[in-house]
Amino acid sequence: MTLTLSWIDWAIIAVFFIISLVIGLAVAKDAGKSAEDFFLSGRNMPWWLLGVSMVATTFSADTPNLVTDIVRQNGVSGNWVWWAFLLTGMLTVFIYAKLWRRSKVVTDLEFYELRYSGKEAAFMRGFRAIYLGVFFNIMIMASVSLAAVKIGAVMLGMSPAQTLLIASVVTVIYSSLGGLKGVLYTDFFQFFIAMIGSIGAAIVALNLPEIGGLDNLLAQPAVQSKLSFIPDFSDTKNLIMLFIIPLAVQWWSVWYPGAEPGGGGYIAQRMLSAKNERHAIGATLFFNIAHYALRPWPWIIVAFCSMIVFPDIPSLQKAFPHIPANVVRNDLAYPAMLTYLPVGLLGLVVASLISAFMSTISTQLNWGSSYVVNDFYLRFVNPQASEKQLVNVGRIATVVLMAFAAILALFLENALKTFEILLQIGAGTGLLFILRWFWWRINVWSEITAMVVSFLIALYFQFIHENIGFAPMESHWQLCVGVVVTTIAWVSVALTTTPTDLPTLISFYKLTRPGGIGWKAVVEQAKAAGTPIETATEDSRGIAQELLCAFLGCIAVYSALFATGSWLYGQTMPALGLSAVAVICGYIIFTIWSKLKTD
Repeated sequence: MTLTLSWIDWAIIAVFFIISLVIGLAVAKDAGKSAEDFFLSGRNMPWWLLGVSMVATTFSADTPNLVTDIVRQNGVSGNWVWWAFLLTGMLTVFIYAKLWRRSKVVTDLEFYELRYSGKEAAFMRGFRAIYLGVFFNIMIMASVSLAAVKIGAVMLGMSPAQTLLIASVVTVIYSSLGGLKGVLYTDFFQFFIAMIGSIGAAIVALNLPEIGGLDNLLAQPAVQSKLSFIPDFSDTKNLIMLFIIPLAVQWWSVWYPGAEPGGGGYIAQRMLSAKNERHAIGATLFFNIAHYALRPWPWIIVAFCSMIVFPDIPSLQKAFPHIPANVVRNDLAYPAMLTYLPVGLLGLVVASLISAFMSTISTQLNWGSSYVVNDFYLRFVNPQASEKQLVNVGRIATVVLMAFAAILALFLENALKTFEILLQIGAGTGLLFILRWFWWRINVWSEITAMVVSFLIALYFQFIHENIGFAPMESHWQLCVGVVVTTIAWVSVALTTTPTDLPTLISFYKLTRPGGIGWKAVVEQAKAAGTPIETATEDSRGIAQELLCAFLGCIAVYSALFATGSWLYGQTMPALGLSAVAVICGYIIFTIWSKLKTD
């Protein structure tokens, strides 16, 4: 079961590619002026462009596949495994966005030598540049590329190699030429294409003869069991796995790209490229609203429809016998549903999926190459490098990273499994990233400990645990073990090793002005040393207001998310109530925000 695209479909796809390339070429000259222009667009970007870019980046080709996989297996409530990250997202909006912008670093890894001291801080910066910018980044891009492989196989009958070659070339060209500015502008264009495509796909799926409209879909027994926003409280296993652990443990304890506790990665890159603190806050606020409340429902609707058309994996295997059996999983159901699209819309949806792939990959390439260039090459290999050399190394790194990601993608099988592995690798590090801005006692050895211990635990569960005779442990319990062991390890190290030297701590505090009781000892030491620190600008009342905004932001976004679902389900009274809560919380947030002090 494959598709033959008409000339209209191919024309739409061709126009999409041409526009993406033109954008990259148009900004190539400006992007090549300096490394700061290439990686941060001159620190002069508006909130709306940065916010849309963040949303476009997290709307990757594998995201609808992942959501479909989750819904088919665990229902709508299964999405709490990523919905829970809204909590850290809102903390980033109101607490950390302004701190990152004040730091004036080029990449978030530069933070290590801003916050910590000694050769160990330099080592940590260089090591993380390779660990995150190369290893981790390639894993993420390979997961996204896996989705492209499945889409190409289902919709176009292409081999994995053909799909990856075609999908990667244009992305590498405009990413390497246009830098972050090229990425931002193409993201803006690609986001709207992607949203139109996903909504169009949901409408077509609902009108299939097998579905017969939204009301008929929701009346199907297989779908009714998957509708709830909250897991069944009588099902203890799913309640713990899908709801309690994500909300009680996962959001603050796990490092995951795009949802880093305390902000980081390409989210930090966007905040650092903002015009000022208010634009950094506005960008991350828009991102969290759109990411969690605006986008999920078209994917969920298609996932519901797939449960009727392709009720199980054997039905998918029967429909697509040319696809290797190890690749046919529940996440294949999303591209499988797209094979029913009509001429014209098919081309638009294919273009939207390509845009989802390209927006994510282009960001990962620019972000990863920024680590390689700024935090490894410039810092350790060639400190005297010219701006032209730095841009050229960034462009070479872009090509190399894409090549390795494409190769790794050929060996992956399942989007959800990859998601779980990445969560496990980062288990237990999140609390450190939240507290390192507010607790002076955290030092670089704490960071090294957290990184090493969490990684070793992930390797243990992945390759050793069952091989030495222990019974299999479910992924959510593996996560909890990783969090507990890693947290105990890094906190113990923080309390027993030598802290960062006082001049570095004072310099960091003066630059970022984090405030809070966690810096009281440093403030007192600075005063005793005759170099008092001004603390009046960040009093406890301001931090309390920021935390209140973060809390209300979570309530507003979750209310908007579930209000949309209630409207779709035809539940008018809950929909009205949730909509009202979202509006009221939003009003209070903007009232408080307008009074918060920002630069």
